Amino acid sequence: MAEFTGILIFILLYFLFTCIRILKEYERGVIFRLGRVLPKPKGPGLIFLLPFGIDKMKKVGLRTIVLDVPSQDVITKDNVSVKVNAVVYFRVIEPIKAVIEVQDYMYATSQLSQTTLRSVLGQVELDTLLSEREHLNTKIQGIIDLHTDPWGIKVTMVEIKYVDLPQEMQRAMAKQAEAEREKRAKIIHAEGELKASSQLMKAAEIMAQNPITIQLRYLQTLTEIATEKNSTIIFPLPLDLLEQFLGKAFKKK
Repeated sequence: MAEFTGILIFILLYFLFTCIRILKEYERGVIFRLGRVLPKPKGPGLIFLLPFGIDKMKKVGLRTIVLDVPSQDVITKDNVSVKVNAVVYFRVIEPIKAVIEVQDYMYATSQLSQTTLRSVLGQVELDTLLSEREHLNTKIQGIIDLHTDPWGIKVTMVEIKYVDLPQEMQRAMAKQAEAEREKRAKIIHAEGELKASSQLMKAAEIMAQNPITIQLRYLQTLTEIATEKNSTIIFPLPLDLLEQFLGKAFKKK
């Protein structure tokens, strides 16, 4: 009798342990009872499953998943071949759909991300790809989220990580950037000359009103030259200034 009781207790404990499952806070259990899914997932915490294969459980994580999209060969709208990789952030919000609507939601999301990345970037030019990356991230995120919504998946963010350009294109872009900087430098220099000439014209008009002003300006220039400690100073004098002294000399005679 004691042996029978011991065997019975062992069987009960065995079935008890096989029926008990513990799910973490970020896990949910999709239960299939005789092949039919229960309307609500179970968890977190302690749950019970019916033995003898009546209940089958599929665990699904609810944490945000970081999916690294492998480098993709993309031909842009202006026929430039580049390699682009990205990262996709998504999470499961409806565990039952993630299990029964798609065979493997991780693989399906990865493949959808790769094809969407090539499709969207193939419709834009290289300059747009390099300068409007935030807009392209939003567009790719919207497309992936639209297609994964029936699977119970929410795509929260997509980021293009790296754009690998061919060496020839890098050299061409470097030359273009250098030419653009030279162009800006010449424009700035020309604008400075224009403003300086305008100011010089105004200064000349003011000085023309009084010849003594011109003389004082020449004396100031002579003082500035003297500070350089040059051995020879050539200082031109205006004829108008000499005429004033010569005129006074002839009058005295």
